[in-house]
Amino acid sequence: MQLSKKQTGVFKGMALAMLTSIIVISLTIFLDPFHYSTINQLSQKLTVLGLSLILPTLFLLVSIGRLAKFRFFSPEDIDGSGLTSATSEATVLQSLLQNTLEQIVITYGVYTAWCLLMPASWLSVVPLCSVLFAIGRIFFFRGYSQGAPARAFGFALTFYSTVLMFLVLVIYQLMIVIS
Repeated sequence: MQLSKKQTGVFKGMALAMLTSIIVISLTIFLDPFHYSTINQLSQKLTVLGLSLILPTLFLLVSIGRLAKFRFFSPEDIDGSGLTSATSEATVLQSLLQNTLEQIVITYGVYTAWCLLMPASWLSVVPLCSVLFAIGRIFFFRGYSQGAPARAFGFALTFYSTVLMFLVLVIYQLMIVIS
């Protein structure tokens, strides 16, 4: 099967995001750049979690704020998409908000489980993946209107960093149960 130009562009963005996520997570696990291996209290783990949720939450707030501001200044959209046919700009902003909300739900669950269940020396993964989330959202927002290839890296960086964390978490927990 021959891939279209758009499919090839999306694949390249996804592959680069996957590679970036693998490298960041792997190096962070092995290097413990924030020296969290000394953490021994639940309150300290929860602090790492809380700080790591700031960036993803910021992008959700920005998404909501952008749509609300647009609707306020748009006579066609001020009543909301439930009561009117949204303009194309409102539809795009709603799509960005929806995708960010979907990503953040997964992120909150995975970051929380990681902070509670993984070794303290691996906790540096969470704030660094939070940064990957933010970088991914920036690329996704900037590329969205230019089509799938332009937004693929941003979407995939946000998604794959969280999915890889989830997979490592599940495998690690299974290894504990098996041993």
